[in-house]
Amino acid sequence: MIDEFAKDNLHGRLRRDRKALLWKLDGLSEYDARRPLTATGTNLLGLVKHVATVEARYFGEVFDRPSPEPLSRWQDSDGSDQWATEDETRDQIIAFYRRTWEHSDATIDELPLDAPGHVPWWPEPHRNTNLFSIMVHVLGESIRHAGHADILREDRAGRQVGRTDQGPRAVP
Repeated sequence: MIDEFAKDNLHGRLRRDRKALLWKLDGLSEYDARRPLTATGTNLLGLVKHVATVEARYFGEVFDRPSPEPLSRWQDSDGSDQWATEDETRDQIIAFYRRTWEHSDATIDELPLDAPGHVPWWPEPHRNTNLFSIMVHVLGESIRHAGHADILREDRAGRQVGRTDQGPRAVP
């Protein structure tokens, strides 16, 4: 009984935070969604792409349920999942994230919390894990990057970039 409660609660929070991350793009011009806002080139659209890639790997490869989305091998990761390329549109990246949700949700729905997983990019002895641990990990990643997006959305004067006359909207 507690397993289903925990699973439903974590899954509900993940769904909420996915929407919150996408909300950070609302009302922004293409320029504002893509413009580098840190010395490393971090931008809002890149954060969405990165979180989608992270989620696709953790709820796909870790449970031997590869994502239907084309992903580079984790061994070849070069950080390019953290920015939108010139030929990637906002709509394409958002659609990738939403398709990733579907695949991740299917993994979460079909597996019990103690389902074994293997994270080859984690150091020993932590590589062998389970769905519960991965849900907590991915939720943490999503929350952290949504927080980054909050900061990036603010300009140097402290105003919201792309803010509407009604002010920022709360996400339930």
